[in-house]
Formats: sequence, C-alpha cells, structure tokens
Amino acid sequence: MSVRLSPQAAPPRGKAHAAQPSAATRRVARLVAPEFRHDIIAQAAYFRAEQRGFEPGHELEDWLAAEAEVDAALAIGLPSPAG
Repeated sequence: MSVRLSPQAAPPRGKAHAAQPSAATRRVARLVAPEFRHDIIAQAAYFRAEQRGFEPGHELEDWLAAEAEVDAALAIGLPSPAG
C-alpha cells in the first residue's frame, strides 16, 4: 500500500526544521505571506514525489529541496518552480 502525498501536505517533522532559516528564507518571509510560501513549497514537494513515483522515504528530502527552490525563486522574483 503506498501513501500519496497531496499538494497541501504539511512539512515533514524532523531535526532539519529546527535549524535557523537561511538568509533567502528570511528575505522571502518579509515579501510573501507564510501561508502562500507553505502552499507553494507543498506543491513543489508533491511534484518532486510524483516524478519519483511516490517512492516512500524521501519526504523530508523532497520538502527541503522544494523549500530551497521556492525560497531562491521568490528571493529573486521568479515564478516558483512548483509548476
């Protein structure tokens, strides 16, 4: 039985989220609503998982990679990589 992630999935729990936010994340936090950022990251993480066939065990990796991509895109004013 495989579990499908939804674009609205919450970020995975783990020690990685206890770290200090990056400079890009802090800049983005001043530019966009946290809910918007979260939704875009969730979509990007979903699409990463979808491309991999929803193979389990990569949820945190997908979330962190999506978070970095979205923050970088938002920080320089490009459309998000989610679409």
